[in-house]
Amino acid sequence: MARHRAVQISEAGGDFALVEADTPEPGPNDVRVAVEACGVCNSDAAMVAGQLPGVTFPLTPGHEIAGRVDALGGLVTGWDVGDRVAVGWFGGSCGHCDACRAGDGILCPELRIPGVAYPGGYAETVNVPAAALAAIPDDLPSAQAAPLACAGVTVYNALRRSAARPDDTVAILGLGGLGHLGVQFAAAMGFETIAVARGEEKGALARELGAHHYVDSTREDIGEALRRLGGARVVLATVNNAAVMSAAIPGLGRRGQLILVGISQEPLDLSPATLLVNNRTVHAHASGTSLDTQDTLRFAARNGVHPWIETRPLAEAGEAFARMTAGDARFRMVLTTGR
Repeated sequence: MARHRAVQISEAGGDFALVEADTPEPGPNDVRVAVEACGVCNSDAAMVAGQLPGVTFPLTPGHEIAGRVDALGGLVTGWDVGDRVAVGWFGGSCGHCDACRAGDGILCPELRIPGVAYPGGYAETVNVPAAALAAIPDDLPSAQAAPLACAGVTVYNALRRSAARPDDTVAILGLGGLGHLGVQFAAAMGFETIAVARGEEKGALARELGAHHYVDSTREDIGEALRRLGGARVVLATVNNAAVMSAAIPGLGRRGQLILVGISQEPLDLSPATLLVNNRTVHAHASGTSLDTQDTLRFAARNGVHPWIETRPLAEAGEAFARMTAGDARFRMVLTTGR
């Protein structure tokens, strides 16, 4: 059997090791992807720690995959060897449940996540269900496409499915891995875009990303600042701090929405009365299907939205992961295979 290089973690919280792994042929409904780039996502930390249901060891993480079709299963149609493809958090689904039949496969109870359901993209090749593939536009480099397959689709899909329409006011909480993309997408979608982050020095960054206004949460109350700017139709919370999310709710305008894409284990601090004012709502938004990812990639390529990345070779996966978990990346770490 052919072999390929892959990163493996032997036990929960263990070290990253570059090994030679078998390269199996794809199943009848699967595709083998020659990986060119794979993003290092914060969600990978939960996999490496063994905290996600279904995780087994040895583990090869990675669910922000970009590369080319290398081999096709016998029943696969619609794809050819050499096609440029991406795979994100949506790595396949059952296809028969109510969610899948409604086109909402990201909420399938049998959702297949790369790195959990099968070995992920910290490798030179990966076998994935053909249904998980998204086409990458020709003018979008693989290292840019990889983070868009998870972080990108999460914020883009949340915004396009929100109540906001062009010229509405949208606030993005946070300027990190998700937030720096959220600001770019919001501005490109025609929203009056407010970036909210900590520190006066981030104002210049916010405007470089396309924000029309900047709120320094260390100097202003978030809710009051948003009301001063007319109230937000949508606040997209990319931070992992429940207190910051809660502080934005009073800044929502009429029928305003707080949409949560950041993760926090702490409860939100809000009262029914706060929501009743202006008929506000709070909800969360998961990533998206492979078609949503494909839409994200196309929109990004057409409108100049791009993740700010730092690349490392596959052999330095441990260092890239450590930089991501320490919060030192600006803003997404991406592993490259040299293919």
